[in-house]
Amino acid sequence: MRFSAVLFDFDGVLVDTEWAIYEAWHRTFQGNGHPLPLETYTQCIGSDFDTWSPKTHLEQLTGRSFDWHQLDEARQIEIRRDLEQAGPMPGVVALLEKLKAAGTPLAVVSSSSHFWVDGWLEKLRLMPYFDTVVCRGDAPRIKPAPDLWLEAIRRLGLPAGECLAIEDSLNGVKSAKAAGLNVWAVPNRTTACLDFSLADSVIPSLEAVTL
Repeated sequence: MRFSAVLFDFDGVLVDTEWAIYEAWHRTFQGNGHPLPLETYTQCIGSDFDTWSPKTHLEQLTGRSFDWHQLDEARQIEIRRDLEQAGPMPGVVALLEKLKAAGTPLAVVSSSSHFWVDGWLEKLRLMPYFDTVVCRGDAPRIKPAPDLWLEAIRRLGLPAGECLAIEDSLNGVKSAKAAGLNVWAVPNRTTACLDFSLADSVIPSLEAVTL
């Protein structure tokens, strides 16, 4: 199947950032006497804490309030440490090279901030592959709302039905489907527990993608 454009989620699709973030949260929960199962945590992946909040969940479990400013700073240090040597996910560079050589317009569509996404794309030298990057703040609502995808296809000037979205989260799949895109799910070690039956296709890795 050929598509007029391919739109990539960022976290968990281009770079495996989600596992380090989950593990940092898991350590916070364990330090306070509670587990944090992946099946619970994945409710916020691809969106934000308005969808589901680990902070609220931990406070409900413990009956306590926390100094989240201090904990957030410590957690960010842990995440940066764990991701210090991170590179693109398997198959990313080869796929981007192939699509760019074919003249296929490419976009990143993420619920994360430009500071986070653009920083990674520059660090890993992936930015030149993309025609546009749409992040939190570029549209009224983030995933699971369709707004970010709609903004991306508006910028590309293409009908949604001709475009492919590649996602790793259920919130992302729901939002891309709501925007009218074709959606392929690429589960990773953080999201493999999710039911991706809503996606048009589920593939094991970007290494398996043929377009």
